[in-house]
Amino acid sequence: MNEIETYDLLVVGGGINGCGIARDAAGRGLKVALVEMRDLAHATSSASTKMIHGGLRYLEYYEFRLVREALAEREVLLAMAPHIIWPIRIAIPHAPWLRPFWLVRTGLFLYDHLSRRLTLPGTETIDIAASPFGVGLKPEFTRGLVYSDCWVDDARLVVLNAMDAAARGATVMTRTALVSARRDGDRWIAELQGEGEAAPRRIAARGLVNASGAWVRDVLVKAIGRNDGPGVRLVKGSHIVVPRLYEGGHGYLLQNEDRRVIFLLPYEDDFTLVGTTDIQIDGPPGPVECGDDEAAYLCEAASRFLTKPVSAADVVWRYSGVRPLYDDGASDPSAVTRDYVIEVDDADGALPLLDVYGGKITTYRRLAEEALGKLDRYFPDMRGAWTGSVALPGGDVGKFDDFLADLRRRYPALPAATLGKLARRHGSNALRILEGVATAADLGQDFGATLTAREIDWMIEREWATSSRGVLWRRSKAGLHMTPAQREAVSAYVEARLRSKR
Repeated sequence: MNEIETYDLLVVGGGINGCGIARDAAGRGLKVALVEMRDLAHATSSASTKMIHGGLRYLEYYEFRLVREALAEREVLLAMAPHIIWPIRIAIPHAPWLRPFWLVRTGLFLYDHLSRRLTLPGTETIDIAASPFGVGLKPEFTRGLVYSDCWVDDARLVVLNAMDAAARGATVMTRTALVSARRDGDRWIAELQGEGEAAPRRIAARGLVNASGAWVRDVLVKAIGRNDGPGVRLVKGSHIVVPRLYEGGHGYLLQNEDRRVIFLLPYEDDFTLVGTTDIQIDGPPGPVECGDDEAAYLCEAASRFLTKPVSAADVVWRYSGVRPLYDDGASDPSAVTRDYVIEVDDADGALPLLDVYGGKITTYRRLAEEALGKLDRYFPDMRGAWTGSVALPGGDVGKFDDFLADLRRRYPALPAATLGKLARRHGSNALRILEGVATAADLGQDFGATLTAREIDWMIEREWATSSRGVLWRRSKAGLHMTPAQREAVSAYVEARLRSKR
């Protein structure tokens, strides 16, 4: 057998769990390879409700451990990446015909006290009709509660974890699929097929992590050749984006007639995000779309509370993701556990295969820690846990508002809006993007919506962007603010830059 590149750990899946595990493992001194068959955050990890939250509704299903862990992670992640994660107050207009007030207040009491809060304010009971939280609500909603959670740019969280993994020595391969993996003596032999490559190539690893999300069973069965293990419930969650429905930086948690809840959240300054649905998918994972019935469901749920109704005609963008939930036997998709399950198959103590089932974006870091803990005995020289106190790339900005103000003082000739988006997307790495820049012309072509050639080049060179969609809808949301012609210009530029690299 010809000598091939050997790694300690091969991680399959470029979503939040795979990138989080790769980052943690690389920081512990392991030689790591990560493969993703499409783009980073291509599927579920860029289609969330964009929240770092404890999961208030999970308390109704007695998921106390999950909620406690998620609540604790809010403060950890806030400190790690204050440029892409920030606090948000969420108001609940009370609908007495759905849940009694005491029940909602008791749930929020638990929410406040299941884990220690360091910076986030606690719950308040409010006269919602007389407060700023009531502007735009129907007059029958007079009583309410307001509590704290956090907003996150989900796709950028994935990219930042991959960047940090690479900075610590990991090899990140996007547009690369795992074709097969088999145990061969003291190592796994994996065949990888890169997009556009004529034939697969092989690498070896001492351990294999299957963190492929909705494709976890596909990888297990088709690539590894195993047909055992837990089942996966695929549940589609859809969201719609509409022009801004209300003023203020707060969100709403609205109770629905079917006892589900939906969120209304400020989005990209000019819009409101409404979501999500829970629809079970039967069959293999694949691309999903928000159907007209789902959009109508979300519009109707929001309209029950707002003075100005929301209709399908208002929707400017819609997106869907498939949540790969561990199959706990629940008949209601909304009741299926959002907790994660990690299983290790070690074939009598050698060559571990670790499979990740379920999970949520809020707990990805803890999931990664637990995964590495389960692999500890296979890598006796591996260092200990470390991610809870180390900032993600660009996250060392201190107070974000102070950082942004300083950035604008340093670059007075650049548009304030452009600097604001660079700071939000890249944190302190904005300073690296702006090296040598004195005027707006130095940023290269301006495509609109604050997106310039200089930033796109960074995304291609440093963030594995390989398509205009990856630039416009994952690494940024500039596509939401652009005309079709502007988006076409970005597409042409990205294609030209990629051709020049080949």
